[in-house]
Amino acid sequence: MLINSMDRWVGSMLADEHGGGDGPDTQVEAELVSKSSGIMCGNSVAIRLIETHFPDCSTEWLIHEGGIVSQGDRVALLQGSARSVLRLERILLNLIGRMSGIATNTSQWLLDTGSMQVAATRKSAWGLLDKWAIHVGGGLTHRLDRNDALMLKENDIVAMSEDGEESSGAITRIVSGLSADNDSFTTVEVRDGDEARAAALAWGSSRDCRVVLMLDNMGPAAAGEVVSSLIEEGLRERCILEGSGGVTLESLSDWADSGVDLVSSSRLNLGVTPLDFSMLVRGDG
Repeated sequence: MLINSMDRWVGSMLADEHGGGDGPDTQVEAELVSKSSGIMCGNSVAIRLIETHFPDCSTEWLIHEGGIVSQGDRVALLQGSARSVLRLERILLNLIGRMSGIATNTSQWLLDTGSMQVAATRKSAWGLLDKWAIHVGGGLTHRLDRNDALMLKENDIVAMSEDGEESSGAITRIVSGLSADNDSFTTVEVRDGDEARAAALAWGSSRDCRVVLMLDNMGPAAAGEVVSSLIEEGLRERCILEGSGGVTLESLSDWADSGVDLVSSSRLNLGVTPLDFSMLVRGDG
């Protein structure tokens, strides 16, 4: 899946370049240099780009996927015709810059979370490439696509509700009817303590896995109250609790104190500043 995603994104970038212009046939060596500090990411996509579309080029990576990169570090050495090196320069820098920025940002989110984990959402600009960068940064990828796991969000529950049925009743009926043979995780979005309790009770205690309750738009204080309520009623062990909606870097310590198992946020990968890299051509290779 990741390789196919690489090929689609790289193909689109190459198409937008419309051939990328011309250049001399002379052999050159270029070095990739970091102008920022962070987590290196995107090597695998860059290798795929070069091997598939610029086979006359070769690359020696000095800092590998997931490695620490500091300002001024040489990241890679690239050899090939000047024509190919100049054509691939901007695509390569865009790829590793964005993906390294996401990996670095994700690693920053994990600094003060203790045992609480941080996950991506399906809000992504570059699909699985964003998910890969979050993984490299230490985050959880959550669902890779809509079929990857069962998630009953508010819209799903409304669509499956019967006339006049309250949300807690609908959740009880729907969750009770779920198969116990699911080989992936199941997530139920809940908006308050009553819905959380209904989902946990309906899930039961005899299943081999726990249900994920997504505590949507509650905030850490209200989520903490739900955690306490589930503990008091003996239902906490049936659930993995996920805080979602409005989660920010600044609120992570409050979320960690709330007792949830993880939080999810699109801020891991959307609106993230890329790491800054440059390519310096050094002449005859």
